[in-house]
Amino acid sequence: MERYQLKEEIWWVGAIDWNVRDFHGYETPRGTTYNAYLITDEKKVLVDGVRSGFGPELLRRVRACCEPREIDYLVVNHVEMDHSGAIPSLMKQLGDVQIFCSRRAKDALLLLYHGEGVQDWDITVVGTGDELSIGRYTLTFLEVPMLHWPDSMLTYVKEPKVLLSNDGFGQHLASSRRFADEVGLDLALDEAAKYYANILMPFGNQVQKLVKQVGELGLEFDVIAPSHGVIWRRSEDVARVIEAYVGWSRFEAPARVALVFDTMWQSTEKMTRAIEDGIAQEGVECSVFRLNHSALADVARAVLGHRAFVVGSPTLNNGMLPTVGAFLTYIRGLRPKNRLVGAYGSYGWGGGAAKLISAGLEELGLDVMDPLELKYVPTEDDLEACVDYGREVARRVKAWGR
Repeated sequence: MERYQLKEEIWWVGAIDWNVRDFHGYETPRGTTYNAYLITDEKKVLVDGVRSGFGPELLRRVRACCEPREIDYLVVNHVEMDHSGAIPSLMKQLGDVQIFCSRRAKDALLLLYHGEGVQDWDITVVGTGDELSIGRYTLTFLEVPMLHWPDSMLTYVKEPKVLLSNDGFGQHLASSRRFADEVGLDLALDEAAKYYANILMPFGNQVQKLVKQVGELGLEFDVIAPSHGVIWRRSEDVARVIEAYVGWSRFEAPARVALVFDTMWQSTEKMTRAIEDGIAQEGVECSVFRLNHSALADVARAVLGHRAFVVGSPTLNNGMLPTVGAFLTYIRGLRPKNRLVGAYGSYGWGGGAAKLISAGLEELGLDVMDPLELKYVPTEDDLEACVDYGREVARRVKAWGR
């Protein structure tokens, strides 16, 4: 099978998963890849494994470079099963190989793969700043705990300036092309934003610490090679994705609004359209997501990319619609910050949805506007109130940060 060269003696030997459509609740309509890298220096090093079932694909690509039993070292940047699931079967093919990983990764491997011979593996623990000479090249390890698991680390190939970045800078994107410039920078950045929103949003502080650490260590990158999706190899693309990560980690976003709603008998939808109109009257961009037609991963991407999001639901059984409740549960886990938010909705004989949504948003520590509730089908006057609400949202968004 085809292997792909990043730099001299550094190869992509991973696997392409065209069929996966769900990644622990994150919809992946474009599939994904499980990226592994082989360095064929004096010492041959395999960096990361692949998901269980994809080991044979990896091995076929490895054999295009060398025999698996010639590999001296296996670096485990992350033990989550999409990276490590095939390692027990790979170990039987690699033979007498030494594993390098963080302390927490070693502990996790012992817990994940007991019964798979893990107790007999030769595991060496490394930490930030530790180096491994493999011939012409030197590997430098950087621990990045909680980016996004406690065991996570990065591997930097010093001389060619290649960062094997684990889950950082990745995308869930299956492609026969391996590089961001081949699939198109706009597509690669959009999928990177979706990946960040759904996987890394809660860990903005850790991203900022990593950026600071990289600066202190004086690291420079010609190539950033993540564990999912395409590889960033052009200097301008590397700079763009790093700049994007810095902005996302600070929860920076343009002055635009996302309306996130569901509806029962279209009254809340009518409110949504009127609020949208009010936002437009103030010259602010608006995106609208009806939850029973929208993937939560796309809505999370909108939360990352919009300075405000406003949530609408009719009242059902004194509460909100289940789709809206599911969205709030999903977004609570992602812990957005620095956002203007609000709630609205229609009700029949008893209200409650908008107030419950508002309370849930307050628990996230966001800047919450007063909720807007209307009874039954909105009148023309009611819709004008919705327009006014939208205009107020837009005015506050434009003033945000001044």
